Amino acid sequence: VLSPCLQSKPLASVLKDICDVWSLPNAERYALQYADGRQTYITESNRGEIKNGSILWLTTSPDQEAEGLYSGIQSNNLDVKSDSLKRLASLSQDVTFAQEFINRNGLKQIFSIVEEGNDTGEILAHTLKAFMELMEHDFVSWETLSAAFIKKVIVSYVNMNSMDASVQRLSLSILENMVPSSRLLFELVRKEVTLDRLLTHLQVTNTQLQLKAMALLIALLLAATDAERRNIIHSSEPLGDEMAHYLYVLQSISLNLHERRMRTPMDPYSQEQRELLQSLRQTAFESESETPTSNFSTERRRSLCAKEFRKLGFNNSNPAQDLYRAPPGLLALDNMVYFSRHTPNAYSRFVLENSSREDKHECPFARSSIQLTLILCEILHVGEPCSETAQAFYPMFFGQDHFFEELFCICIQLVNKTWKEMRATQEDFDKVLQVVREQITRTLSLKPTSLELFKTRVNVLNYSEILKLRQTERLHQEETLAVPVLELRERLKPELLELIRQQRLLRLCEGTLFRKISSRRRQDKLWYCRLSPNHKVLHYGDVEEGVHSPPIESLPEKIPVADMKALLVGKECPHTKEKSSGKQNKDVLELAFSIVYDVEEYCLNFIAPTRYEFCLWTDGLNMLLGKEMTSERTQTDLDVLLSMELKLRLLDLENISIPDTPPPVPKPPSNLNFCYDFSHAEQ
Repeated sequence: VLSPCLQSKPLASVLKDICDVWSLPNAERYALQYADGRQTYITESNRGEIKNGSILWLTTSPDQEAEGLYSGIQSNNLDVKSDSLKRLASLSQDVTFAQEFINRNGLKQIFSIVEEGNDTGEILAHTLKAFMELMEHDFVSWETLSAAFIKKVIVSYVNMNSMDASVQRLSLSILENMVPSSRLLFELVRKEVTLDRLLTHLQVTNTQLQLKAMALLIALLLAATDAERRNIIHSSEPLGDEMAHYLYVLQSISLNLHERRMRTPMDPYSQEQRELLQSLRQTAFESESETPTSNFSTERRRSLCAKEFRKLGFNNSNPAQDLYRAPPGLLALDNMVYFSRHTPNAYSRFVLENSSREDKHECPFARSSIQLTLILCEILHVGEPCSETAQAFYPMFFGQDHFFEELFCICIQLVNKTWKEMRATQEDFDKVLQVVREQITRTLSLKPTSLELFKTRVNVLNYSEILKLRQTERLHQEETLAVPVLELRERLKPELLELIRQQRLLRLCEGTLFRKISSRRRQDKLWYCRLSPNHKVLHYGDVEEGVHSPPIESLPEKIPVADMKALLVGKECPHTKEKSSGKQNKDVLELAFSIVYDVEEYCLNFIAPTRYEFCLWTDGLNMLLGKEMTSERTQTDLDVLLSMELKLRLLDLENISIPDTPPPVPKPPSNLNFCYDFSHAEQ
């Protein structure tokens, strides 16, 4: 044992002193064994100093040790074999020794020990430990493992209930390292190690065994495709409550790793945090700038930076002040930086697109990111303790290394998309984020199995779809979709449709002012058309500018309703088939309709002044032709009238639950020989 005075001497000097005293041969053939278990082999390049513990003894060089242990692990003496394997597991951490042992075909001997299956307990644990340490150096590919070795590890060690916990833990660790190394090995492990088997390991009290089982599950999920991931998660049908709970706990613990950053406000004196803020500005603007800011004065540069931070959507002149609120704290900054670095094109497009809008219509990136981070933390329960009974987990969580950040990248682009759909201004900020929260929660409730599927579904769920869903839910809450109420709606429809028909005919009787469009698309002439009060003749004729409702007698042209043959709309109309500019032609197509009349099939062509007038006239003309009203306005008017009529009729039933089926009618009495005598005064 070396005295403390030797602890700081150069290694080469210490070895020379030892060799001189003990008359040992060349020092390069030996190694130092420390009291704390560390070991250092002596090489030409090793010129360190002895620190942190005393040397207990000198050992032989790596090649001699490898030779000795290679023989020792083949011994028939179990004590010698166990000691050799234990020492092999310890020495295999050293890369020099590991290479020497592998060069002697030592791994083949380890495979034999495992495959023969005669050893258990400590000997087997030391063997697996040594194998793991040797494989860590990447001298040998995992694909070289024999099928017999893998089967033994899986079937005899992992899938057996009565196996020693240390052996199972090491076996699970071996499988965890095998899975990402080869597609073939992944398929083999996925097939042999079921979710039920991993669940069994998760139920034990051994924390290390639980950890290795969960690590193998994560490795399988990360290496799998989307379809395979679904099969792994749902391989037990139905998914057991315990497994669902364990997956929930894993998800909750992983998400709670963000809690520290979420609860930490920004420190304006932190150089690292200030650099992260500056990186947001530089990524968005400096690449677009032709003049480097280093050429500007300090005051000019500060003014430019403040202006660019305002374009990024920060509320305060000092952007750090926006991140003082915790939660979301620094987590919001982390998300913004992740978005800018991993999807730089989407980040630049978001910022520059909104920088070019009017101030009141721009979607503030930073403010939106901070609020969105808070929303995601609330939805995913970041920072909340795990429930003892909850089973709600998201399958897509287990397929991502950076789930929270990737989810943010999708949702921040959703914010910009929804902002444009709502044509929002700064005053609508809270409304937009409420809609985004609803889009996210509704999509998550569908349990998408991957982030790509989540992205597809959440983008389909646009603002108009959200409005429709809200309307449907409101109707459900008002019980207007109960079976008896639906029956009442059907009974009311004919009456209300007749009311709409009368309104359409009245509108045609009032008439409408139309413009004539020549072949050159010059809208310089006006004409008027109206239906006679007896609904038998259409009167029309040219009118002067300023005449809004000419009397029917002043309209010289007539078309008897009986002569009308058909109604044409859009592209079917003869006056829309002429060539014209795309946008103008599209506008005309949406408002064009024609009446085909007389035996010769002449056409009277119309261009409605508005879409509303188009709907009223096409509905009215279809009625005159004995057809159904088909415009979108008919359904809108019917829905409004039905809603109003139902509310009036159900007014007395407010807060009373309406059953889906009518109550049973009581049986009639056995006879009707009864009456009430009103002649007697009540006592």
